[in-house]
Amino acid sequence: MSEQPGPRPGPVPGPVPVPVPGAEERRFPRGLVVRLFAYLIAGHLFAAFLYLLFVLGGQNQ
Repeated sequence: MSEQPGPRPGPVPGPVPVPVPGAEERRFPRGLVVRLFAYLIAGHLFAAFLYLLFVLGGQNQ
């Protein structure tokens, strides 16, 4: 008779990480942080450009 293979050994189970309550609420998704930073920089650059236009326009009067 042929010997049938037994179950294959799988990965040894380690300790299961216990989720900390509220841990996911403390961090923002990375994409949101990048977009927020980009919008803040772009908004300030646009505001500085408008300010420059008004300053230069006020000098011509």
